[in-house]
Amino acid sequence: MELKNTEKLEHSQVKLTIAVSAEELDKAKDAAYKKSKNQIQVPGFRRGKAPRKVIEKLYGEGVFLEDALNIVYPEVYPKAVEEAGITPVGAATVDVDNMTAEGFDFICTVPVEPEVTMGQYKGVEAEKADATVTEDDIKAELDRLAQRAASTETVERAAALGDTVVIDFEGFVDGEAFEGGKGEDFNLKLGSGTFIPGFEDQLVGKSAGEDCDVNVTFPEEYQAEELAGKPAVFKCTVKSVMETILPEMDDEFAKDVSEFETLEELKKDTESKIAESKKNAADRDFEEKILDKVLEGMEADIPEAMYESQLDNIMQDYGYRVQQQGIKLEDYVKQMGMEMSAFRNIFRDQAERQVKVQLAMKKIAELENIEPSEEDMNAEYDRLAEMYGLEVEKVRQFVPEDSIKSDLTMSKTMEMLKENAVVVAKAAE
Repeated sequence: MELKNTEKLEHSQVKLTIAVSAEELDKAKDAAYKKSKNQIQVPGFRRGKAPRKVIEKLYGEGVFLEDALNIVYPEVYPKAVEEAGITPVGAATVDVDNMTAEGFDFICTVPVEPEVTMGQYKGVEAEKADATVTEDDIKAELDRLAQRAASTETVERAAALGDTVVIDFEGFVDGEAFEGGKGEDFNLKLGSGTFIPGFEDQLVGKSAGEDCDVNVTFPEEYQAEELAGKPAVFKCTVKSVMETILPEMDDEFAKDVSEFETLEELKKDTESKIAESKKNAADRDFEEKILDKVLEGMEADIPEAMYESQLDNIMQDYGYRVQQQGIKLEDYVKQMGMEMSAFRNIFRDQAERQVKVQLAMKKIAELENIEPSEEDMNAEYDRLAEMYGLEVEKVRQFVPEDSIKSDLTMSKTMEMLKENAVVVAKAAE
């Protein structure tokens, strides 16, 4: 094997011209012959006993060529990559050229990690939301708890927002009933936003025993494409009206909905949880805002292979999660009425951003000489061991040091960016 030429191409690709000698090719052909000779029938020979030259004469000189190329390529390609001093970030595109009696060339177009140039990353301005917990926040959460603990009571009056109505309904588009548009004894809470916009409002004021037509238009983004954007009429019968009875906000309520004995204890716990949630949300949003500014100043000619690889990772993760629900990703996508390519494309922007963030953070860590100490590494292994209830040595077997180092480097780099960012108060919404 000889690396004849290395040429840089656009979009962070490198073309390698790898010369393979006639001797190397002949050796690979011999390996291909030995691998497949038992599957080749030659008149006058027992299966597997025909010499290679006889088979080549009968079926042509190229009978073992394709298999030979597949054998020799993984032998010479890694050596060429190492000699060229490049780090591939995806599979190479491979062509065969200059096939002569002396050998041939592999022409490999290899995607590599791009050169990254950073603009300003220290002192960038970024909005940070106020994480203060208000009385309204606490009240809203207690109200949600009360709604979950509420009971209902049938009433002899017209339905109002907040009531639950029991209805029979059937929907029609252009005078024709459609699949999934019919229901009986359906409990619908008015104001919940469960049905198509405008549906619930038209049941306000209706009483048990009333029939009515509900006129709505399906949203343009409706999941059933054949109904999207179309006007529909639902013929409804109100069978009963039920009023929601909320519990009193007192110590008994606290005991019913939590492990606390008093309402005051429940309020304090609620405040603490909301504070933690708002702080975490504000921190995540702050980090994203910083990254937005950092990426604005980054320059990199990113190869398509990096985006595709990240898309593969996202799809693999998504597939694992839906499989936990007992369904294959392919079937899940079909149920959504989509082609796999269209579903994959939904995550395109996410994949591109993730790749850019990874490249930017890696470059910043390099510029700032950020890397975790041995103490940091040990502490992280200890944390994981405690989290999973395993011995530290077991965790070290399952989680490679490179993975831990990469995660900690990313985390420390993010902390540096946050410490140096200029915080701008987020305007009230």
